[in-house]
Amino acid sequence: MRICIFGAGAIGGHLAARLHLAGARVSVIARGAHLAAIRANGLTVHAIDGTHRATVAASADPSELGPQDAVFVTVKAPALPTVAARIAPLLGPGTPVAFVMNGIPWWYFDHPAGPHQGKSLPRIDPGDALRQALGPGRTLGGVVYSASAVTAPGVIEVEQPKSRVILGEPDGTMSDRVRALSDLITKGGISGEATPAIRTEIWNKLISNLAGGTLAVLTNGAPKGAYIEPAVQQAGFRMMQEATAIALALGADPTTDHARRITGQRSMDHKPSILQDLELGRPMEIDAMFDAPLVLAHMAGVAVPTLELLVALCKLRARTAGLYT
Repeated sequence: MRICIFGAGAIGGHLAARLHLAGARVSVIARGAHLAAIRANGLTVHAIDGTHRATVAASADPSELGPQDAVFVTVKAPALPTVAARIAPLLGPGTPVAFVMNGIPWWYFDHPAGPHQGKSLPRIDPGDALRQALGPGRTLGGVVYSASAVTAPGVIEVEQPKSRVILGEPDGTMSDRVRALSDLITKGGISGEATPAIRTEIWNKLISNLAGGTLAVLTNGAPKGAYIEPAVQQAGFRMMQEATAIALALGADPTTDHARRITGQRSMDHKPSILQDLELGRPMEIDAMFDAPLVLAHMAGVAVPTLELLVALCKLRARTAGLYT
């Protein structure tokens, strides 16, 4: 099975190595020193179950790789317009494209019945570029739990004790292609899961990211440190409660055990990716992770005062750093 990972950073590189271990013919889209290292030495992934090395095809140009049996998009949200402009050479007549990313996805209102069906999210997919590039029927939703970082070009360190990738169809069906890709991920040594409720899984991840990411940025530290002060912890609880209210209003059914989420946020020293972006001067995932939930709250008629305040402060810090407009 030919599988391309579009965006071979920490998450994409880890996934590429797992799919290689499962026997897939894997290629990656990467750039810069990371691309050069992958071409020269392959990918090296240090994880709880050992060190894994994978020799994969690597390019900055999708046309060098050709049509695939499946594509996983694992870039940060600010890079999605680039994906839309360049993904065409990777697509055969029936190639599914799984977006395994943080935040509200550009396809969120595709398929579900209700007053918002078919609505676009232009801050995430300007001009519906992705929808036009992919056409109908290709898109899969994805959620990943795999706290990790690129520690050197071509080298990835995975801190997550149990990495998981959850895939689902936007229309809620349990398709053969979702099952097949989930099984392949499991064969590679981490948990691949198929779900008929991908939006619920998106909110389960996003609710924690909203609190953890926002407070980490505002306190200039990982959530493990941010949640020491009771007032900050309560702000995290309120953000989670408000985000849960948005999800419920839109028909998702996320976990409401916020105390467990707080505990989970404090269980690892890994910095949230949005804080890594701030520290390294990279574009931040504010639109998909922070702005889009506020848009959805307005659409659903849900009041989210704590979320609005803390997201505004987070955006202000990003603008001050020149990483958000």
